[in-house]
Amino acid sequence: MKTDKIIYWISTGIVSAMMLFSAYSYLTNEDMKQAFVHLGFPSYFRIELAIAKILGAITLILTIIPIKLKKFAYFGFTITFISAFIAHLSSGDPFSVALMPVVFLAILVVSYIYFHKTRKLQTD
Repeated sequence: MKTDKIIYWISTGIVSAMMLFSAYSYLTNEDMKQAFVHLGFPSYFRIELAIAKILGAITLILTIIPIKLKKFAYFGFTITFISAFIAHLSSGDPFSVALMPVVFLAILVVSYIYFHKTRKLQTD
């Protein structure tokens, strides 16, 4: 259905845009560098995570990427969002800050569900 594709592309677009924006911030924003220190992460992890987010976002958006690689991107982002939630809670951040990764995890789940629905439509 056309509605399934719209839901898939909107949810995937939101997640990918957020990941690209956060990756850019990780690499260029001094406040983000301090946020990683606050969370107890080494500086090199910020760079690794930025690169992984860029690769994952590209993987989700491009239609030519094999399904198995897309599943790895979904899994990687799931781990990232859960880890961010735990890190924010553990460092004493307000619950509202810790909740944002959970919101994006929910959007990621919608993208994943509709990814499979749109794939099923292509094979029917």
